[in-house]
Amino acid sequence: MGLRELIIDAWSWLNYKPIMSQPPRRGVGPFGELASGWVPAEDLRRLQTYKVLIAYDQNQAGQVASAAGDENGLDRRELGDPAKLNASALGYLLGPSQSIVVPGAEGEGDGAQAVPHAALARDVQDRLRGWARRELLPMRMQQCERSAVRYGDGVYTLAWDAAAGRPQLRTMDPGWYFPEWTDDEADGGEFPTTVHFAWELPEDPATGRKARIRRITYELGPIAGVTRSVVPSKGGPHREWAAGNDGEALLLPGDRVDAGSGMVARTYPWSPDKPSFTTCYLTDAEWLLEDLKAGHNVYNLPAEKARYRVRGDGEVLHGLDLQIDFVPVVHITNSIVEVGEHWGQPVISRVMQALDELAATDTDSSAASGTTGTPIVALSGVRLPKDRSTGAPVPLKVEAGTVWSLNEGGSMSTLDTSPQLRELRARTDHLLDRLAGNSRLTASGLGVVKPSEVPSGYALSLSLGPLGSLVGEMRLARAHKYQLLLKMAGRLFQAGQVGWPTGELPAAQIVWGPHLPTDKTEALDLAVKGYEAGLFSLETCVRMLSDAGFPITDITDEIRRIQARAFDAAARLADATGDTGVVRDFLGLPAEGPAVPSVPLAKAFG
Repeated sequence: MGLRELIIDAWSWLNYKPIMSQPPRRGVGPFGELASGWVPAEDLRRLQTYKVLIAYDQNQAGQVASAAGDENGLDRRELGDPAKLNASALGYLLGPSQSIVVPGAEGEGDGAQAVPHAALARDVQDRLRGWARRELLPMRMQQCERSAVRYGDGVYTLAWDAAAGRPQLRTMDPGWYFPEWTDDEADGGEFPTTVHFAWELPEDPATGRKARIRRITYELGPIAGVTRSVVPSKGGPHREWAAGNDGEALLLPGDRVDAGSGMVARTYPWSPDKPSFTTCYLTDAEWLLEDLKAGHNVYNLPAEKARYRVRGDGEVLHGLDLQIDFVPVVHITNSIVEVGEHWGQPVISRVMQALDELAATDTDSSAASGTTGTPIVALSGVRLPKDRSTGAPVPLKVEAGTVWSLNEGGSMSTLDTSPQLRELRARTDHLLDRLAGNSRLTASGLGVVKPSEVPSGYALSLSLGPLGSLVGEMRLARAHKYQLLLKMAGRLFQAGQVGWPTGELPAAQIVWGPHLPTDKTEALDLAVKGYEAGLFSLETCVRMLSDAGFPITDITDEIRRIQARAFDAAARLADATGDTGVVRDFLGLPAEGPAVPSVPLAKAFG
């Protein structure tokens, strides 16, 4: 390979495989279904990589190699090592729990009113947690993060469900994800203004349906007038402009034409003081494969050949104004992307060749174990039995209880392959150690280290250091994306006008559980001593215990229950302030009213 042919990109760690250098042909080889002209050349390599990665995860790498022309591909022994690496990384990433937290919702000091906007933060936190329960957020995270760990990329989409009255959260196959990047969006931290989801639907001879492509497009653009759905008896569904009696274009309620720019302006509930000129349009259409020409791909499918889909409520999805100024799509990367890249790295990317070496060693071990368990026997000085019908010698079989009579001077010898089998097993152990170390999951993290082999807890902590850095990097790559996901969910609630407050909502985030078992006794002792010494607030101590794995589902509620029984602290608070209202608020009691007689503090506590 010359320097001009050397490819270095987000998937160059797979260059060693010959199948990645073969141009796919329609219906031929492992990537035959990707050879359609609608898949752009710049995305073809990514989709090929995804297919190789899923084959490794499903123990089908040998089948891919066989389809690519490897005669020995089907003899490959695959014992689930890639799947174990992916599953282990996913478990450590997610931890035992995931919680939605809005900073400030717990309050600080001895009362929630001590923190400005604590009530709003608490309200938003409760609303988002309720939405997460109804939308099965933990399960959706499992789906998306499994894709991110396996492929390096995962995708969420959000859509307002008017019937349910809440945003609908879905995970998408990253192989369907085709963002359009401009020169201004070259940095990995930018977000595309146009996103396509496209996949091929096979023909169905039973119903007569032809092979076709479905594409869903989200695109940011300037706000325009009102359009209405048209579903004619002949021809395809589409949208057309709505006009008033004077022939002028109609605007949505609240929209107006800006006098300075002449553009249509809209005020969104999350930014009531700043008008916006941008909205997001949704298009969902299908194209027949036979209608596409050589120059057509997913980014420039011919509009005149499209057949637009109709939503359940009768809306034709052809440039439908979603009345939001953002693309409701969140792309999750498994790693922090390189400069100029947009795609993440899967967990097994750096150890693919080690996995191939391990599979080859397992294949050789399987063959060696066959000759060790059923050895090859050489006999001399024995008369072979003959077949009575043909007179041909009958081969001897090595079976339990078999007795052979040897002539004088006869001998028997066996081929012992057990030394080779022991060497192969030692090589397997060596490869597993390299695999654990280079993947940063560590032998301790993969559970292959016996407890008796660990000299001390400190040594175990040191051995798990690479795993901690791996999990920290994976969570850092996702932190902003999940903040963005929750921000979009809140704004869709605001746009749906279901009683959410207007204005910018406080930022919410996902708090992950500990990725390793924690010493609960030590955490409890540290929290108690820190609180008694006045070094930690009650909120900090409860959060420490929650992070250590104690069954605390809601930090704020836990603090309220603790304070409701802290009568000694309430008495000290009364002595310090002389204000019964503050004491009642501390204990979670209702405010003092006319039905509750006032009692002098000197008599009440004296």
